[in-house]
Amino acid sequence: MSEKRKDSKGRILKKGESQRKNGTYDYRFVDSKGKTHSVYAKTLDMLRQKEKGIERDIADGIDFAAGDETVSHLVDRYMSLKRTIKPNSERAYSSVIKRVHADPFGQKKIRNVKKSDAQAWFVKLHDEGLKRNTISVYKCVLQPAFEMAVDDDAIRKNPFRFNLSDLLLDDEAKRVALTPAQQKRYLSFIEEYGSGIYYDDIVILMETGLRVSELYGITLSDVDLFKRRLYVRRQLCRTGDKPYFVCPPKSSSGIRTVPLSDTAYEAFKRVIANRQKPQVEMIIDGYGGFLFLDSYGNPKVAMHLENYMRQMQKKFKKLYGDALPTITPHVLRHTFCTNMQQAGLDPKSLQYVMGHSDPELTMSLYTHSDYDYVEHAFHEALSV
Repeated sequence: MSEKRKDSKGRILKKGESQRKNGTYDYRFVDSKGKTHSVYAKTLDMLRQKEKGIERDIADGIDFAAGDETVSHLVDRYMSLKRTIKPNSERAYSSVIKRVHADPFGQKKIRNVKKSDAQAWFVKLHDEGLKRNTISVYKCVLQPAFEMAVDDDAIRKNPFRFNLSDLLLDDEAKRVALTPAQQKRYLSFIEEYGSGIYYDDIVILMETGLRVSELYGITLSDVDLFKRRLYVRRQLCRTGDKPYFVCPPKSSSGIRTVPLSDTAYEAFKRVIANRQKPQVEMIIDGYGGFLFLDSYGNPKVAMHLENYMRQMQKKFKKLYGDALPTITPHVLRHTFCTNMQQAGLDPKSLQYVMGHSDPELTMSLYTHSDYDYVEHAFHEALSV
């Protein structure tokens, strides 16, 4: 009868176990597909804990070899199966994929990723400056990717199944609507110092609540001055890879008809009258006659207005010392929504004009009341 193998402490080693020269231990086993694997541990007790997990996985049909896949490879494989991603989402996911590939976390084997590892990585990203909303995009990629690995029997549990709100505080900047006085002051400043090149763009955003990409997706045929209405049908976008491309609004609710106020009507009349017909109308994804053109006769995109508004914000502060709230195209959209809500537009109509699929989004995120308005509404209610 052969003598049983023992470690340096005289403990009997089981089949597949061995002690290495440096004192650590390894366990060799054959998976369900006949492939040999080895796992390592510092102590025999730690090794046997791993053995129990391996035996349970094999009994339950978990494919040990599939667990060797790295996080980055899993994400690539998951994304290769996606066929209905909108351009804006594709841009956001592309940033996630690049970060996963560049980060050491992306090189971990998926079988070794525990829930605490996933949480620690998100905390690390947050500490490096990413906002919680941005990290939620990472979770939107990684959680379903790991769920696919669970379905494929590569791993037993999904380590990304947790609520991000339980891990990270909400650090989203609160949306602030401009007060009537701020709106008047800002427009007067743009009219006086802004060279006139984006004044009507800003007026129209403040008067319609459009997203800036929707504004620059407007063509001449989308504006009905006779009926005083605007047809919102598309967005005009731009990325580093694609200078121009057309995509539908964010949701089906984004396709809408927006009535024009007197101020918006006059602004559109000016834009149409001042539009210089280019020598060659640019056709983008089958659409032409874009209303808002730059000095070269090319369609404007969101980046143009965003850069302009940042420059004007700096100029305002330099001239007057006291800066207005940070004003972006989205702040103008928020301001319009708040103005309409305070003017008494019913929630369902406001939801339609804003192009929101969720009424809760309209009322909870895009409306804002300051004390002056609340005080006025309070006394109005008492006088009824």
